[in-house]
Amino acid sequence: MTLKILHRPPSVDDTERPVPRWAMRLAYTLPLLLLPACLWRLPFALHFEMGQVQDGGMPAYWLSVPYVLGLSVLTEVIAILTIGLVRGWGEVVPAWIPVIGGRRVRPMAAVVPAVLGGLILTFLFTAVPLGDGRDLTLYGVIDTVGYSNGAWNALAAVCGTPLAAWGPITIALAIAYYRRRSSAAVTG
Repeated sequence: MTLKILHRPPSVDDTERPVPRWAMRLAYTLPLLLLPACLWRLPFALHFEMGQVQDGGMPAYWLSVPYVLGLSVLTEVIAILTIGLVRGWGEVVPAWIPVIGGRRVRPMAAVVPAVLGGLILTFLFTAVPLGDGRDLTLYGVIDTVGYSNGAWNALAAVCGTPLAAWGPITIALAIAYYRRRSSAAVTG
């Protein structure tokens, strides 16, 4: 009996034109890349502060549990939806979807939301360190969160840093999708 740890990549035969290997790998890696941040959030739902030094109190459980769980699930669902930019169900709506199932997806119907979403994610998760415990963000200059020790700070950095790549990855996949789909329209 042979143990198979690594599996073969999924077939790309369902797309109109071949998908670049880098795009396929990036799309399938994105949900795994964001998973540490989703798991990092979960203890906050139960008011475990993960080493953060906070002045204010935590919200009530009836608010924090559904918010944190919903945010983590939504993050993964959106990351999984980006796989549609490299698969056939991003070009033709699956038949099981009522009313629009089986119809071709217009390239801009996928590209515009992906690029806008990528830009929003880039602005949300990009912070420029200014020093003195302050960062420049979309919201202006903010104070960074302090941690009780370096280990918590390092764990937070390892888990949270991949979020900064989410927006640019989504934009890169959207551009690759557009180039692949628009060149198919020109040559076909």
